[in-house]
Amino acid sequence: MQAFTFPRRDSTQIFTAQQRFSFGKPPEQHPSPKRYRTGWISDMHLGTRGCNATALLDFLRENDFETLYVVGDLIDIWSLRRGIYWPQQHNDVIQKILRKARKGTRVIYIPGNHDELVTSFLGAYGNIDIKENAIHVTACGERILIIHGHELDAVVQNVKWLAFAGDVGYQFLLSLNPLINFVRRRFGLGYWSLSAYAKRRGKDAVSFIGKFEAAVAHYAERYHVDAVLCGHIHSPAIREFGRVTYYNCGDWVESCSALVEGDDGSISLVNYDPFSATHARAGRTVDSPQRKESMLTS
Repeated sequence: MQAFTFPRRDSTQIFTAQQRFSFGKPPEQHPSPKRYRTGWISDMHLGTRGCNATALLDFLRENDFETLYVVGDLIDIWSLRRGIYWPQQHNDVIQKILRKARKGTRVIYIPGNHDELVTSFLGAYGNIDIKENAIHVTACGERILIIHGHELDAVVQNVKWLAFAGDVGYQFLLSLNPLINFVRRRFGLGYWSLSAYAKRRGKDAVSFIGKFEAAVAHYAERYHVDAVLCGHIHSPAIREFGRVTYYNCGDWVESCSALVEGDDGSISLVNYDPFSATHARAGRTVDSPQRKESMLTS
């Protein structure tokens, strides 16, 4: 699978100059967006300084979908309650999603725990549906349960104050990422997330992720589906748990990842470099469920 790259340097000035001085020649045409049958994004956390809105905008500009699932935590209402942070790029993300809906993309928004207030507005709004969960049927007939995932998080459901306290600590780690990556960029190094590293190294965090994934897969069995897809834990993955395939589309704070479905029903995990969309790359892929093989490549 290939990921499209787009030159970003002074593109507006180049286009304007071509219009003024091309002497009849048509202006340079930008490559058309790559079309997918379905796309899944989650945990954008708009309204926080940790949101990588630039990478998310590049993903939305470079790809079109028949159906786009927004799998929770689009806007971080928890963070906005502590203080308002809303730069223009975060507004651009909302506008880009709305523009896709106006142009024919069916947008299905499944609220998470950070934007749970949106559950008060369940229903259809033109080409946008707000649902608690959904069943998606792929081109090859695989039935996938779509949930955010906080439903299976005992801390979020039963100990709200601890969930808020954990979020404050997580936001602190995220706040260190810009300084760390400013230094890394000066030395020509790639993006690195302190919060993601802490999760990978912490035994408790690793244990939680493994238990969460197994619990979500087990939960999906009651819906008689072939697979389950969620977000919530900011840990992109494609795994097999018995007869159920587990998908996690990751986030746009640490991993900058999404899941996409091709016309043949194959589902791929796509990663974007937060520094620049020119380093966008396809990540892991998994074949259609007829083969039931996890073909994960980095």
